[in-house]
Amino acid sequence: MKLRQFAFITALMTAASIAGSGVPPTGPSPDGRPAGSVETIDLNGLSNIEFGDTEDELARRGVLRTGLDTCGPMLTEHDTVSPVFIEDRLVLLWVDDPMRTPEGIAAGSPVEQVWSRYRSVTRLHAPQGTHRLDGLLARSGDRAYLFLHDGRTVRRTIAGYADWARRLFDEGVGPC
Repeated sequence: MKLRQFAFITALMTAASIAGSGVPPTGPSPDGRPAGSVETIDLNGLSNIEFGDTEDELARRGVLRTGLDTCGPMLTEHDTVSPVFIEDRLVLLWVDDPMRTPEGIAAGSPVEQVWSRYRSVTRLHAPQGTHRLDGLLARSGDRAYLFLHDGRTVRRTIAGYADWARRLFDEGVGPC
């Protein structure tokens, strides 16, 4: 794994573990979308971005900005989504509100909803004495959602290849 990607994943995991849910916004979002505007992420990715796509492919299509003064590439039309590339392939997407799964799970959803809406859920425990969040891994084949939570509420959602999501959780890494 490239050092930059490792640092990116480490920082994102850290930020996710200390983030709070806050109060849902009532006005327009910073990008002009109405509050409550909902986008969907599924186990294939987003409408124009699929897991397994290369950085070059996404940049050529104009959906990925690289070479920015940030810790990693950014998606052009999804400011609440952070891509994670391993060996030039998109393997995970970290998402924030207003992004939801097709089953309606998003940051702020009760943990009980994850258990009721997914057939295969594995409980993941953060190490004692850390500020990391526990996780629920909802797996379907080689893909999964990783829901980071505080015991009551989903705080962050990661979607992509199940093995990479599990590895990310086990290693305690996140984006910048």
